[in-house]
Amino acid sequence: MARPRRVGILTSGGDCPGINAVIRAVTKCCLGEGMDVVGIRDGFLGLLERSVMPLTDEDVAGILAQGGTILGTTNRANPFRLAVEEGGQTVWRDVSDQVIENYFSLGLDALVCVGGDGSMAIAAGFLDRGLNIVGVPKTIDNDLQQTDLTFGFDSAVANAADAIDKIQTTAASHHRVMVVETMGRYAGWLALTAGLASGGDIILIPEIPFDPGALCEAATATSRRGKRFSIVVVAEGAYPRGGEQVVARRVKGSPEPVRLGGIGGKVGQLIEENTDREARVAVLGHLQRGGSPTAYDRVLATRFGVAATDLIRAGSFGQMVCLQGANISSVPIASVVGEPRKVPYDHPLVSAAHRLGVSFGEPGGGPARR
Repeated sequence: MARPRRVGILTSGGDCPGINAVIRAVTKCCLGEGMDVVGIRDGFLGLLERSVMPLTDEDVAGILAQGGTILGTTNRANPFRLAVEEGGQTVWRDVSDQVIENYFSLGLDALVCVGGDGSMAIAAGFLDRGLNIVGVPKTIDNDLQQTDLTFGFDSAVANAADAIDKIQTTAASHHRVMVVETMGRYAGWLALTAGLASGGDIILIPEIPFDPGALCEAATATSRRGKRFSIVVVAEGAYPRGGEQVVARRVKGSPEPVRLGGIGGKVGQLIEENTDREARVAVLGHLQRGGSPTAYDRVLATRFGVAATDLIRAGSFGQMVCLQGANISSVPIASVVGEPRKVPYDHPLVSAAHRLGVSFGEPGGGPARR
């Protein structure tokens, strides 16, 4: 194909620190190579409604360290299955034809899609319909296939670890068990990494269903070792053996309606009812997604943005940039769609936690110590 002259960029799904660094990198690289850049507001919804803005050097000046996304985003606008109210009822419509028409009427030669697994699934659908798309992986959950890290994850870990550090002082003062619930959806990367970074005594993740008895034993074992408080870090997707994940609510009109949450309260109640320990629960929630990106995420997001521009210039569409080891590479977008990337039981972080005496609520797993 001819050299691309007009590139669109959208940010889809949940926000996270580092998105603006990608927007800045793509814009500066494209402009520097003679391409125009069009920012699409609110993800695929903006492409459906033709809500766009030209991006210039001035527009991206000073946004490298800014959290969120200057383009806005939404996780409720899947053009292949858009919720529409008709006669007081929610019906699902395929409006992808309108998106395709707008893509071409806007004169776009390529589209950079910044998002997680849901966004990449939508991108894959449009690839099959003839659009030129390059993907950039974004999620604080770090659960996207084919990439060792997604930008936003390091910042979320830093936010969570900082909050747990603060919680430890009140835990120590009152000799309590403090249960901290993190995000992460169906993967335990965030809870595991933040828990290790902040010295958690017990870490509960979806990949290792916990035994209630073993959990309570671990919660009391620290006091027998002379430590008068305990920190329990719980991923929102964690659940007991033979049990189910706790659903906080279901969002009407969302392509992914299930919102996990509430397991922290269940764990705190379990500990109080079955031990002599007093427990308190803190749900970190969207605090983990906010604020400025860490220096690492700023650099990773910038590298991703530069690599996405390289793919566009080379005409290598249908690819998602990724981090493999220390190197930036790319993989087919279709290869990342499907099951989330979960924590393997033999992962080095799990092994390190076991060596430190961290409990995952496993029977016979040994008491937590620090």
